Amino acid sequence: MALQAGIVGLPNVGKSTLFNALTAAKAEAANYPFCTIEPNVGIVAVPDPRLEQIHTKIETEKIVPAAVEIVDIAGLVRGAHEGEGLGNQFLGHIRATDAILQVVRCFDDPDVTHVDGTIDPLRDIETIGIELIFADLDTAERRSAKYAKIATGGDKEAKVHASVAAKAVALLHAGKPVRAGEFVGEEADALKAAQFITAKPVLYVCNVDEQGLKADNEYVKKVRTHAATENAGVVVLCAKLEAEIAELDPADRAGFLADLGIDEPGLNRLARETYRLLGLETYFTAGPKEIRAWTIHRGDKAPQAAGVIHSDFERGFIRAEVYSVESLLKHGTEAAMRAAGVLRVEGKEYVVQDGDVMHFRFNV
Repeated sequence: MALQAGIVGLPNVGKSTLFNALTAAKAEAANYPFCTIEPNVGIVAVPDPRLEQIHTKIETEKIVPAAVEIVDIAGLVRGAHEGEGLGNQFLGHIRATDAILQVVRCFDDPDVTHVDGTIDPLRDIETIGIELIFADLDTAERRSAKYAKIATGGDKEAKVHASVAAKAVALLHAGKPVRAGEFVGEEADALKAAQFITAKPVLYVCNVDEQGLKADNEYVKKVRTHAATENAGVVVLCAKLEAEIAELDPADRAGFLADLGIDEPGLNRLARETYRLLGLETYFTAGPKEIRAWTIHRGDKAPQAAGVIHSDFERGFIRAEVYSVESLLKHGTEAAMRAAGVLRVEGKEYVVQDGDVMHFRFNV
């Protein structure tokens, strides 16, 4: 499931440092060391302690975590919607992503000048927001005119598209992102087709100095307050420090983190929050060849989950044997779980739960 989150940010906020830290990081026991798959795209493993918990009961040759793609989107400057910077190229890249990670500078450093001269994270958020709103407004107005014309002929689908575009225009004219509106049923499908940038979920990444990791500074507090008004997430990390951690050997990393009083790298939190932001959940398969985390959308049913492994699994789905990691840890083996009645057989209507361990039976 190639879902992508795009990293955006103004110049000198630490976006490049953060992306470089991501691409330098190595995920132990993973088939996805964070690696670049294009010059500006990387895959980052989503840390999940349940993989190792399963491994304590099931011997395996390899462990494969879930992953998300992170896209470094360059070219955002004031006036991007009018073609400044990389302009349209930037807008094309960000439109193709599923979520936005906005890096916001939340530290003072006289040696690193800000493009606007002073540090003000809310101004930075507003600058990027305005660019994205103007870009969407152009799209929304064109779609509104196009589908309103088609709808006059009685086309029901065109009426839905026209309604969604008109709602978007109203929101954008009011200075609000499209995600602030309410779109359900057919409108939600039409909204997805429109690919409005401001309809995408947002995670604010507060880039702080080392002191800022101990407690929220005033900049971070402002970002949290703003994020709460638009139901966006917030992650606090120090990009400079993350770059140093990523360069360390795994054996040295734990000691370095302990000296800093940190439980885990900030990149781990970023990966998990990105995963959550995209509405994703994990189920596992476990056997002697591999223990693997598979990515599904929240609410997916068993056949859809099976299809993530292979389309044949979904097409020929018969049933799934399901148990929880907690049951495995308690009973120790599948035989013991079956005897205790906690290994269940589920059919096509079963909604997969985050953390399920599943074996699929299928016939093609």
